[in-house]
Amino acid sequence: MRDDADVRFTSHEIPREDLHALMARSDAPALVRAVWHVGMLILTGAVLWRLRSTVWALPLIVVQGYMLAFIFCALHETAHRTAFRTRWLNPVLGTLAGLLGFWPYRNYRVYHWDHHRFTQDLEKDPELYFAKPASFPAYLFVLTGIPNAIRRIGDILRLASGRADRPWMAPAERQPLITEARAYLLAYVAVASISIAAGSPAALIVWIIPWMIGQAFLRPYLLAEHTGCAFTGDCLENTRTTLTWPLVKLFAWNMPYHAEHHAYPAIPFHALPRLHARVRGKIENLEPGYVRASVKVARYLFGPAYRQAMRDRMAS
Repeated sequence: MRDDADVRFTSHEIPREDLHALMARSDAPALVRAVWHVGMLILTGAVLWRLRSTVWALPLIVVQGYMLAFIFCALHETAHRTAFRTRWLNPVLGTLAGLLGFWPYRNYRVYHWDHHRFTQDLEKDPELYFAKPASFPAYLFVLTGIPNAIRRIGDILRLASGRADRPWMAPAERQPLITEARAYLLAYVAVASISIAAGSPAALIVWIIPWMIGQAFLRPYLLAEHTGCAFTGDCLENTRTTLTWPLVKLFAWNMPYHAEHHAYPAIPFHALPRLHARVRGKIENLEPGYVRASVKVARYLFGPAYRQAMRDRMAS
């Protein structure tokens, strides 16, 4: 496994001096974003717990769920080790985000590095390893968060049992991934044991249930990143950028600028708006919002194009 600094996944070139300026690392933007995101989780969770028996509980669970689901974006950015200039801060925040989202930090780094190397490669992209929902009922089921929870918990159990045999798990990574999964599992068992001993549903109310509900927001966001885009090697063609509200970009750590991120993964999240201004005219898939993007995703998934892509993959 390696960091992806100095790697470009597009034929479009930016002058070296400009690229180096965009790649500049800093602790301050990520510290502010992390304090905001985690702080809002703590604050909303405390209010939710206090008002858990009132009519305010349901909207608070939805808000908490949205923020919990999108803590995934903190995991994503720290997995690149571009969020913070101080390197050790990346795994610290990444591990916390991984614990909250049931995706171990190192496990995600290994998975995600292959996703960047092989974006939209039907044979090698880990994001194409599992089938996407090919019907409207299957899509609705994905929004419940149940398939994601099964996959996330199942992956931890699989690794904890000593099975690190996914295609993106190189031999040198297997034992560290197994050890990491066992550590995460111990942490979850400890939380469950304390909750049972104390007779407290706090973890369920402020964490587990909201995280599940939040998948109704995160799943369409993630599906919009590549679904229906070209199966080429240029990330300004095979990845979608979605223009959206500042609040969405805030909790998503600017990752709606996704084509830009894939084309130049060494550029940190806080510089992506500036990168967008440089490459906007080169982006093949640029949507004005997530409603429009989700409509395109649904038309692709529920139509013949996706079924043909899956047949081509199986035939090869």
